[in-house]
Amino acid sequence: MLMRRNLTAFAALLLLASVAAGQDGFTLEQVLEPPFPSDLSAAPAGGRVAWVFNAAGVRNVWVAEPPDYRGRQLTAYKEDDGQRLTDLEWAPDGRTLLYARGGEEEGGEDPNPRSKPAVPKQEVWAVAIDKGEPRRIGEGRSPRVSPRDGRVAFLRKGRVWCAPLDDSDKPQQLFQTRGECNSLRWSPDGARLAFVGDRKDHSLIGVYDWAAKSVRWLDPAVDLDGHPVWSPDGRQIAFVRVPAHGFHVEYFAPKREGEPWSIRVADAATGKGREVWKADRGAGSVFSEVEGDDQLWWGDGDRLVFPWEKDGWKHLYVVPFSGGEATPLTPGAFEVEWVSLSPDRRRLVYGSNQDDIDRRHLWAVPVAGGPPTPLTKGKGIEWSPVTTDDGKAVAFLHSDARRPAQPAIQVGDAPAKDLAPETIKDSFPEKSLVEPRPVEIAAADGMTIHCQLFLPPDPKRGERRPAVVFFHGGPRRQMVLGWHYMGYYHRAYALNQYLASKGFVVLSVNYRSGIGYGTAFREALRFGASGASEVNDVKGAGVYLRGRDDVDGKRIGVWGGSYGGYLTALALSRAPDLFAAGVDIHGVYDWNAEIRNWQPDYDPDKRRDAARLAFESSPASSVKDWRAPVLVIQGDDDRNVPFGESVHLVADLRERKVDVEQLVFPDEVHDFLLHEHVLRAFHAAADFFDRRLQRP
Repeated sequence: MLMRRNLTAFAALLLLASVAAGQDGFTLEQVLEPPFPSDLSAAPAGGRVAWVFNAAGVRNVWVAEPPDYRGRQLTAYKEDDGQRLTDLEWAPDGRTLLYARGGEEEGGEDPNPRSKPAVPKQEVWAVAIDKGEPRRIGEGRSPRVSPRDGRVAFLRKGRVWCAPLDDSDKPQQLFQTRGECNSLRWSPDGARLAFVGDRKDHSLIGVYDWAAKSVRWLDPAVDLDGHPVWSPDGRQIAFVRVPAHGFHVEYFAPKREGEPWSIRVADAATGKGREVWKADRGAGSVFSEVEGDDQLWWGDGDRLVFPWEKDGWKHLYVVPFSGGEATPLTPGAFEVEWVSLSPDRRRLVYGSNQDDIDRRHLWAVPVAGGPPTPLTKGKGIEWSPVTTDDGKAVAFLHSDARRPAQPAIQVGDAPAKDLAPETIKDSFPEKSLVEPRPVEIAAADGMTIHCQLFLPPDPKRGERRPAVVFFHGGPRRQMVLGWHYMGYYHRAYALNQYLASKGFVVLSVNYRSGIGYGTAFREALRFGASGASEVNDVKGAGVYLRGRDDVDGKRIGVWGGSYGGYLTALALSRAPDLFAAGVDIHGVYDWNAEIRNWQPDYDPDKRRDAARLAFESSPASSVKDWRAPVLVIQGDDDRNVPFGESVHLVADLRERKVDVEQLVFPDEVHDFLLHEHVLRAFHAAADFFDRRLQRP
């Protein structure tokens, strides 16, 4: 009965908040209503494309088919139950889709944000395009369908399992091996399965032979081998080798140079390998990935394509399978992000910020080399391109400053067409949103920092408004001039728009250690646990806003999640004269706790110099100067930032008589699986800033 009263009261509060917001322009419910698309995938036959829509927490698979490419919902899940839907995989005939539902968190048991007595399991499902009734394949994730006979290989708790697609037999574990497996890849003839065996301090490329019921390890070493890709004839496997590094504080500190990584090719039958190419020492010696599962592409003419940062920017290079010098395919002062190989293996389609550093557009380049060709341009943001099996169309996801993310397709030279435009309802406040402006600010140490500025839609001459600074998480992220390409920041963009609609000047900061501006910016000296050099960007943001004639310098707030929560805490503890209030969402408080979360063998007592520097780089070391009120928000099943970070932060602030508010979601994970929790968190943040900053 008490729970029912609480839920009723909460619903009433949400309604009141929505009505109040509506008087100012639009509600959080309205601006967060459109579904977010992800996992865009092209079928190997039939010209179809599929994707996942997350509509206010209700996740479903959608599909579109030629010739009209009108999207339709394929599954019929109806609840905001916090169960992710990922890992789309097509059967070879393009008429059946597989996907994983649930799970997808680092370590521990499967997430259970609804606190159900029986914890939901992560499971692989299959759904036929023409029937639409999902069938359970088995417990696990990452399904891969054999191109020969419809066997489905998948992962369950780090082990490789297999089941027939037609339900003719029960799932069985294929083989037993030490460590955990990942990166399943069938050979072109479906007779063998490549995988990565992760042994923690090293990893190996293995090949399971279906007929012989045996595992062969390819060119084993003490290093970290990964990202296997089969040759078209199924005889060779290329892979990336990253040298073993022994112990060092790998996370949240710059690493511009290291022992050079390499590309190797091994014979799948004998396991014998050879080096095809090796990075130079110095710039580009540390391997850095692009977005997506694949980091190597075996192109036409036996050319291997890969990402490399030789010139200080992440680009695509090509090297012959026989070995030799690497040739750049995408030179220039920009970053390549999403990459896909066309079905004929002759062309790469990719996303980058070429000629538009704070947006993303799509380009194509031949594997054999030649000038890249732009596929999209303008004020939009495009990402995740895939080419249909006939090579006639490119599907992608896109947005702009006002229009949220949508799947689209471009057939030949025809204009791009949205696949499901009806999913953005008339109630969505597109015309009420503002276009963020690109601005550059000077950090406290003089570094130039790119930002996006959201100005309220009704500026009044001479009026000084409250302001809010937003810091993204990651830190390997970049906020763009529109709706973001990641779901977490798609939502953050909505909150920044909402705050602007309520009269706040909002500054979104692309601080150092983020992506988009080259290797030196991403691997900024003394960032994170090695010196907190981003605090210069934090201070620069506060000084910039204080210097604007439309901002009340005494009413500047700050908010962010994860790494952005870390910078929020740094802002409040190291620049107390600049920031008057903050919302810290699952932020880092002490690096020594966070590093151990990702690097279990990290022992501060044995690494005292590193531990001392990490602590000095943490908000915990400067909490004595914290004066401003703060709202702390976190789920207590957070696997990215230990919940103890919030526990210790709140305890330390209470001891210092700082005004602390808190919102805790039991059994919720880091990025809030339940849409209900996103709304509660954002309503709480907006209400907090209203109360703390709107009154002079």
